[in-house]
Amino acid sequence: MKNMDFLQIAIFFIALLLLAIPLGRYMTKVYEKEKTCPDKILLPLEKLIYRLAGIDANCKMNWREYLAAVLCFNLIGILVLFLILLLQGVLPLNPQGFAGLKWDLALNTAVSFVTNTNWQAYSGESTMSYLSQMTGLTVQNFLSAATGMVVVIALIRGLRRREGNTIGNFWVDLVRTILWILLPLSIVGAVLLASQGVIQNFSHYLTYTTINGGQQTLAMGPVASQEAIKMLGTNGGGFMNANSAHPFENPTPFSNLLEMLFIFLIPVGLTLTFGRMTGNIKQGKVILAAMLILFALGLSVCYGAEDSGNPLLQSAGTSNSLSMEGKDVRFGLVNDTLFTTITTAASCGAVNNMHDSLTPMGGFIPMLQIMLGEVVFGGVGSGLYGMLVFVILTVFIVGLMVGRTPEYLGKKIESREIKMATLAVLVPAATILLFSATAAVTPAGTSSIANPGPHGLSEILYAFASGAGNNGSAFAGLNANTLFFNLGMALAMLTGRFGVIIPVLAIAGSMAAKKTVAANAGTFETTGPLFAGLLVGVVLIIGALTFFPALALGPIVEHFLMWGGKVF
Repeated sequence: MKNMDFLQIAIFFIALLLLAIPLGRYMTKVYEKEKTCPDKILLPLEKLIYRLAGIDANCKMNWREYLAAVLCFNLIGILVLFLILLLQGVLPLNPQGFAGLKWDLALNTAVSFVTNTNWQAYSGESTMSYLSQMTGLTVQNFLSAATGMVVVIALIRGLRRREGNTIGNFWVDLVRTILWILLPLSIVGAVLLASQGVIQNFSHYLTYTTINGGQQTLAMGPVASQEAIKMLGTNGGGFMNANSAHPFENPTPFSNLLEMLFIFLIPVGLTLTFGRMTGNIKQGKVILAAMLILFALGLSVCYGAEDSGNPLLQSAGTSNSLSMEGKDVRFGLVNDTLFTTITTAASCGAVNNMHDSLTPMGGFIPMLQIMLGEVVFGGVGSGLYGMLVFVILTVFIVGLMVGRTPEYLGKKIESREIKMATLAVLVPAATILLFSATAAVTPAGTSSIANPGPHGLSEILYAFASGAGNNGSAFAGLNANTLFFNLGMALAMLTGRFGVIIPVLAIAGSMAAKKTVAANAGTFETTGPLFAGLLVGVVLIIGALTFFPALALGPIVEHFLMWGGKVF
């Protein structure tokens, strides 16, 4: 790695920790209802919302009631967004006169944004009205991010509670997440991005005459407001089709740095919030350390593969600078690969380069990070509760090794928790593999492939991994706007999101009801480097055992074929 590249990566992580540490403290205060700076403004607004909505803020929910609220809220969100997209053509704030979406694309998009996936089987600037972008997509960017955050807070309460059966109030958690955390951060983020040149207006699209006499239309719109929350909420859906490679979404190297920081900011902060809420900050730090190790491994492989480039081009005497094909020359190879690794580690899906143009091993890492279960930082909230599932599995495996009942945070891990944790891991994995297999052997699936051979399989694998992993990025060679993929991806996104949330909340309820037992000489330490290493190993082993056969037929075999002189 070149010295300047290493320096840029180091600057990113230093800035990230300097921002995430105070944010972690602040979020702890928000969820513990301690005094914070915005209270004078937000507390009256919070009470007004409860009064208008008929919410009893003092009511505590058990895990089934909490889950019912989560599912009902998200089901209503899908229905409302589906109707907005269907009726777009007759609704206001549509200066370009875009028609309503076809029902299958509208359903796919509604499910996509409500599940925090933001998979886009359409071109934003030629499909969506300003109303759809703002009241539909941007609103769901807030709500879907908040849903992930409140679920992990409910799990934390279940882990720390002493013999209770309640894990909080979904509606209170949701309102406080949006008012105290997401809205303030998004306002600051939008202003910073607008200062760099990200557009924010309601103008008609502008048409100009180019220097050679042609006509070029420039898309306009309220971009900065959506850009901020799409990054902070790890949503990823771009206002423009080119996403964060478009100069109106990501105009400068500083805006590129800001967007990468926004993606990791809340996931990193939540690990520290977890430590503080459980009363042992080391518990949060060891999870953060495991995530950092996994991320460093992924970044090293991705950067190394892209820096090496394509050997066929080098043997032909072509400059290795062509490893920049599909990348943004404004930011350079290191910032493109860093962005790629960040957005797929964090389940964001925003892109500043073409993932389909990555070398086989460069594309292997983003795909694997999504397949691992959204745990290498992951989405806001969902990354941490996904990693806590692996923590439970790791503790269980260690318990088997030493021959005693496993414990975590003073509570015994028993059959029910292991069953739920196993479901949370297997449901998304099975969804990815079964849907990919179906697409690979049916005309409806293979007809959308743009490239033959193993790269075509990689396009399918990446698509369903992105859907079930709630990431939203893609190998763009796949034509996903078909009935098969719109419906298949919608089902994969729903399964990947709620197939994990349901067992996670069940674990929260089960753990809340358990007695806390005192630590003794036989208690395995879960705050040291040994546990961090074991946690990393469990994540990698489960991922390898589950997905290696499929990956071997896709990016891995493509890598060896490339070195053998064949490309796709």
